[in-house]
Amino acid sequence: MLTDIEFDITPEQAGIRLDNALLAHCPSSSRAECRRAIEHGRVLVNRHTCPKGAKLRPGDRIQVLRLDETSDLRPTPNHDLPVRVVYEDEALIAADKPAGMPVQPLSGDETGSLMNGLVARFPELAAVGDEPLMAGALHRIDSGTSGLVLAARTNAAFTEMRRQFAAREVAKIYLAIVEGAVSKPGRLEHNLAHLPHRSACKMADARMLSKPGRIFHAVTEFRPIRSVGSATLLEVAIRTGVTHQIRAQLALAGIPIINDTLYGAKPVAGMTGHLLHALSVEFKHPVSGVQCKIATGFPERFNLGGVSA
Repeated sequence: MLTDIEFDITPEQAGIRLDNALLAHCPSSSRAECRRAIEHGRVLVNRHTCPKGAKLRPGDRIQVLRLDETSDLRPTPNHDLPVRVVYEDEALIAADKPAGMPVQPLSGDETGSLMNGLVARFPELAAVGDEPLMAGALHRIDSGTSGLVLAARTNAAFTEMRRQFAAREVAKIYLAIVEGAVSKPGRLEHNLAHLPHRSACKMADARMLSKPGRIFHAVTEFRPIRSVGSATLLEVAIRTGVTHQIRAQLALAGIPIINDTLYGAKPVAGMTGHLLHALSVEFKHPVSGVQCKIATGFPERFNLGGVSA
């Protein structure tokens, strides 16, 4: 960990972005951590906080109050964190993450994520993958979403599984309870983009934004399973891997997920998270090549707040 560092911007660095200047001066850190330190006020320019993209001038004094190095960015094992493992073999682990728990910590100081609990139980995960804080996790689901998260125990398994994810050879199925009645299956296709100027991530239809930035094509398919009072239980399959795609696309279709207030759903008193659950994942085993399907059970939390199935 780097602390109490000061340096000045030279004439040759005139116009450099703050995050780039920080990474150039502190190469033992990472670009993501440099940006995180800036956003959290741990980097000052002339004794003031600045955005990561601020253009610097010769003579600007940079103060680094604290900056994690790459070697610091490992999940701290948390042996007291309850983690439900639904599958394990020599190459893979699958866990059923509860709603309200993030998949990974954002820094080495955090101890409440799924990977903190898994690293305590499977220490080899800490050395797997290309993002140290992910500790071998092969994909993310939102903190408020419950369900299946897959992690690799070896770098060989990680590389092969990431190839399958990138090639869209992994089939992921979700359950969602949405507001309103849905009687027919559907297919949703949207070009999504991050809604700018928000502290929390939110996706929007790119056509509705004047300057959408990077655009992500998202494809989601769903079919109704049964009515749940005035709501509907859906089985949802994603054909792409875009952030928040199920939540955003169902909301754009006028059927937001129950309690997903970020995307316009009505709040439900006493309910934690939105009613979206990663149910199953199907893929070829990275060692044997055999087709595998791993699934969790029906989530108990779908019976909360007067909503039952």
